[in-house]
Amino acid sequence: MENKKIPAVLGVGNALVDVITVLENDAILEQFGLPRGSMTLVDANLSKKIYETVYSDKSEISTGGSVANTMRTLAGIGGKGGYMGKTGNDDLGKVFKEAFEKKGIKTHLSNSSTETGRVMGLVSPDSERTMATYLGAAAELTTADFNQELFTGYDYLYMEGYLVFNHELIKTGVEMAKSAGLKIAIDLASYNVVDANREFLKELISKHVDIVFANEEEAKSLTGKEPVEALYEISEMCELTIVKVGKEGSYIKRGDEVLKIGTIPAKAIDTTGAGDSYAAGFFYGLTKGYDLETSGKIAALISGKTVEVMGANLPNHQWPKIKEEIKKIVRQAK
Repeated sequence: MENKKIPAVLGVGNALVDVITVLENDAILEQFGLPRGSMTLVDANLSKKIYETVYSDKSEISTGGSVANTMRTLAGIGGKGGYMGKTGNDDLGKVFKEAFEKKGIKTHLSNSSTETGRVMGLVSPDSERTMATYLGAAAELTTADFNQELFTGYDYLYMEGYLVFNHELIKTGVEMAKSAGLKIAIDLASYNVVDANREFLKELISKHVDIVFANEEEAKSLTGKEPVEALYEISEMCELTIVKVGKEGSYIKRGDEVLKIGTIPAKAIDTTGAGDSYAAGFFYGLTKGYDLETSGKIAALISGKTVEVMGANLPNHQWPKIKEEIKKIVRQAK
């Protein structure tokens, strides 16, 4: 699989750009009515006003979105991936595309006249982060953006759970990928997403999905059960189930094989992107042909490293050491 010319995992999700700005004080938050420490969905107008008010050459811009985080991290480890989403025909859209291609991720980005979705991350002097999110073009991904050629050469389709609100979109994507011979993976995104789409998700998973990633709240929302019982119930619907339980690690089940994977010692300062990184580590193991335990340990390693930094991006300088630790995990498995 390492010699494949086309990436192994195709991620589909909300293509967003994070614009992080450190504030001198909280007056800006009051000016725009943003509750300190919250995530608020805003419209194009308000997002633009915030952007024009706070953006400076000191602002940091990076790609965002759950599955986008996973694909970027997978590339950082050395895995192969592609990404499908929708951006605007604007500067931030170019930023998103260039950032992914620079990391060797094949992009399948369609354009919209609507602006690229963005998250204005406003950091108070005490490091508290307040987010104003405008989905923009990301929310305009449609069934027409899928075509059969898109799936050529990929082994896995990884769908972002936040897309499940558009039933037709996610159903079309998984059905087309399935007919192209791909294995289908989905992350359940958030317990409130599951709450609003429970019956649809159960049917989708039972008919089309091979791999489910869920945290304990999402698993409980889907099944009404605690982690281990939820693991068993979800595994009746699909081939491979992963239920993450925070500091307690994760449970993995495929057929009769059931595993409990621990965590690495970590000084957590921000859990943003931890689940996305877990999926990246797990996919890396799967695409390398490693067993479930090895894949789970790599996932736990990457997730643990992510909670030690602010945001979902691991710094480039950390990757050489992380790759050495992955090699050690693989050696120990032999």
